[in-house]
Amino acid sequence: MSLELFLLLAGALFCVGLFGALTQQSIVMLMMGLELMLGGVILGAGAVWHYVAPAAADGQVLIVLAVTAMALEMAVGFAVVTALFRSREVDMTDMAAELKE
Repeated sequence: MSLELFLLLAGALFCVGLFGALTQQSIVMLMMGLELMLGGVILGAGAVWHYVAPAAADGQVLIVLAVTAMALEMAVGFAVVTALFRSREVDMTDMAAELKE
């Protein structure tokens, strides 16, 4: 596969994630959109790194670290959403925005 196809796929993932993040009001769906956006960025970065320096393992290590950080961030985010829902039954972004008062 060529670099253009990888970047096209990465751009499509990012656009789908951006659409999901901007149009959804459910906190879980918003987080899923952000996850797709990060996946698109990581895919694009990994593809560019592979075509720039295919013999170096630096890009692979960086991608593994980014995916690990993304998984940890989503786990913490889902834990916060679960705690919000259990304590106050808040599952929409509009209701969660009222909690800062």
